[in-house]
Amino acid sequence: MNAPAASPLVYQVTPSDRARSAEQRAAILAGELGFGKYFTDHMVAIQWDKAKGWHDAQVHAYGPLALDPAASVLHYGQEIFEGIKAYRHADGSIWTFRPDANGARLQRSARRLALPELPVTEFTESLRQLVAIDHDWVPSTPESSLYFRPFMIATEAFLGVRAAQAAGYYVIASPAGAYFAKGVAPVSIWLSEDYARAAKGGTGAAKCGGNYAASLLPQQEAYAQGCSQVLFLDPVEGKYLEELGGMNVFLVYRDGRIVTPELSGSILEGITRSSILQLARDRGLKVEERKVSIDEWKDGVASGEISEVFACGTAAVVTPIGELKGKGFSVGDVNAPAGEVTMAIRKELTDIQYGRLPDRHGWLVKLRD
Repeated sequence: MNAPAASPLVYQVTPSDRARSAEQRAAILAGELGFGKYFTDHMVAIQWDKAKGWHDAQVHAYGPLALDPAASVLHYGQEIFEGIKAYRHADGSIWTFRPDANGARLQRSARRLALPELPVTEFTESLRQLVAIDHDWVPSTPESSLYFRPFMIATEAFLGVRAAQAAGYYVIASPAGAYFAKGVAPVSIWLSEDYARAAKGGTGAAKCGGNYAASLLPQQEAYAQGCSQVLFLDPVEGKYLEELGGMNVFLVYRDGRIVTPELSGSILEGITRSSILQLARDRGLKVEERKVSIDEWKDGVASGEISEVFACGTAAVVTPIGELKGKGFSVGDVNAPAGEVTMAIRKELTDIQYGRLPDRHGWLVKLRD
């Protein structure tokens, strides 16, 4: 397990005078948390400008941001974000999972969106600073967590089309309940044939709001078809799997192979994705990262060659996919039980995150004793 790194930024901590009482907080944590419905009492804010670099690190009351109407983020979409969780272990300590990987991805996203790169050590320290004051918001019920949303926006008031010379980095946090409140259940997926999530040479590999905005219309189409997620194909030939609206996808073959679309520059490099690839290799399974056509999925499920399909991401960890639907076709069965390999990998990963299994890869970082 990794030791904490010292931070060169000195944080000014100003406790909120509007913090919820212990009773109010307990009532929220005991209720139906959902995802992203409630927020902790504080947030992190760090400023950057071209002259000073990163400075003015603060922890203060959660609340609205003050932005000039000409701020670049509002006009040119210079914005990136991350998603990462804190887990309360059985002894009460609080840990997070692979923050170095999330911090490095935030840097890659910043590079693509012409934003300043926050040092990875500062990324982890910002999580630690928020937990230091809001640790009581980390729930302890089974499969619950505190979800962090670090994000960076261009704040310079300037309407010229160039990279902004001022930006703000912020972290907010939200207690999250079990993603599958009634147990892990397979979902139906809708194939989008009219829309692409990202273009060749675009921002698909960056975690930025524009990618998600582009997925919302096809996501509405998926809902209208009785599906909970949308699957996108490659933007060039329109026949190879890319990813879901916010998750990576895996196919499990009858012979034990696990296959996932290769990183193409328009697929987000998921932290959960890379963790699953490692756990599959640890199990002695053959792992393939390659192009996978939509016909391979359809034909493989129909013939039984593909025995399981699942998606993965920070929020749900692993979601079994029971059915793929599209215009004029449907393969799989949403009522079929979740696959054995899918559930075994999901259990192993969550057991590591919650401290129920040894962390043999050094993925966990302690945020608070």
